[in-house]
Amino acid sequence: MSNVSKQRLLLATRNAHKTCEVREILGEGFEVEDLTARPDLPDVEETGATFEENARLKALAASPHYDGWVVADDSGLEIDALDGAPGVRSARFAGEDATMEQNRALLAEKMRGVTEGRRGRFRCMLALAKDGAVVRIFSGVVEGTIATEERGSGGFGYDPLFVPEGGDRTFAEMSAGEKHSLSHRGRALAGLAEYLRAR
Repeated sequence: MSNVSKQRLLLATRNAHKTCEVREILGEGFEVEDLTARPDLPDVEETGATFEENARLKALAASPHYDGWVVADDSGLEIDALDGAPGVRSARFAGEDATMEQNRALLAEKMRGVTEGRRGRFRCMLALAKDGAVVRIFSGVVEGTIATEERGSGGFGYDPLFVPEGGDRTFAEMSAGEKHSLSHRGRALAGLAEYLRAR
């Protein structure tokens, strides 16, 4: 497919893992750039109480500076035994500057000894903005359980600890294609792609 017919998107993130996933999921019909190419735009403080609020904040911060579609993702892991934590603080679970290794270690510590209630879900909210306004919100959820130990080397974030419902492998033990077909982000982006292709 030629570049002329591609939909151009600005993904409001500097997370290279997230950008890679979005490009893989959306495929050849979309040209996705992210904020690494826009050092002039400031990072947005994620002060929202929900994934949707944070996605809106990020989309609205970037949209006035970009001539076209802006997509902002906020997503994370909700665990029933932890009353929905880490939730919107998934990337900062072990502290503001925590690495994902530290976040996973804290989660494993909090879940130690928990035999019932290991259920949880990954949730993704996407805000699509244009001309400084949010146009649509897309969502995706995948239910699953929290593994008792990290398994696999693929994916990123909490993937080595999350086993999607109906399976016995973590996201990190799956190929990228397998994960994308099941994941919260894959489901949300499917709705986004359908919407944009109809424009």
